[in-house]
Amino acid sequence: MDAESLLLSLELAAGSGLGLSPDRRAALLTSLQLVKRDYRYDRVLFWGRILGIVADYYIAQGLSEDQLAPRKTLYSLNCIEWSLLPPATEERATQMAMVKGRFMGDPSHEYEHTEFQKMTAEDDVVVQVKEETRLVSVIDQIDKAVAIIPRGALFKTPFGPVHVNRTFEGLPLSEARKLSSYFHFREPVGLKNKTLLEKADLDPSLDFLDSLEHDIPKGSWSIQMERGNSLVVLRSLLWPGFTFFHTPRTRNHGYIYVGTGHRCCACWRG
Repeated sequence: MDAESLLLSLELAAGSGLGLSPDRRAALLTSLQLVKRDYRYDRVLFWGRILGIVADYYIAQGLSEDQLAPRKTLYSLNCIEWSLLPPATEERATQMAMVKGRFMGDPSHEYEHTEFQKMTAEDDVVVQVKEETRLVSVIDQIDKAVAIIPRGALFKTPFGPVHVNRTFEGLPLSEARKLSSYFHFREPVGLKNKTLLEKADLDPSLDFLDSLEHDIPKGSWSIQMERGNSLVVLRSLLWPGFTFFHTPRTRNHGYIYVGTGHRCCACWRG
């Protein structure tokens, strides 16, 4: 959710279980504006909260003018002081795949796991990774899997960069009920595999991302109209705790994650 409309967005996402106290809300409202100024971001998003055993991680992301450029991710334990996380890498993701259990809530906490090494005299090597590294990996996985925007919220210029569409006034009610009206907020993957015939009816300035209607497995999204059809809410069944909201016919939209950072592998196996 955009920091510029934080209070309204928190109200719209009230059903996500965030449960911020007035003090936390006030701290976020001030500190995220300072993050935007100090880091010179074009936009700052309040991403959500990852629940830990001794403390929770509050997550924010900074975006450049090109909305699809790599996002900068920050975390805080008190909604006041923010620390910048390193970028996600494939190597870190591979290491984190071996780590199980809840987050502790301590960035310096170290996990140990054993890796089998064929090229060394010892068969097993104990690898230590910090919780901060695990945090980076989990946020990146969630972003790639379920971070979404409504169609038309962004537009792609003929020169390539993607910008916020200032003329976007929200989806009409009839379109807001369809999964095809929502796109993954990341570089497209499936769109590149479409044939020229399949792309013929697409608007290159608006339809440049992957639609949710093609997500695998089918049925991994729940879409509902709430508050007397004045609010559309999408929830991910793959990543419990992720909620997207949009008020049809208005610019109001955003998403938030509140959970333990675990994918529902037992429910959905791709």
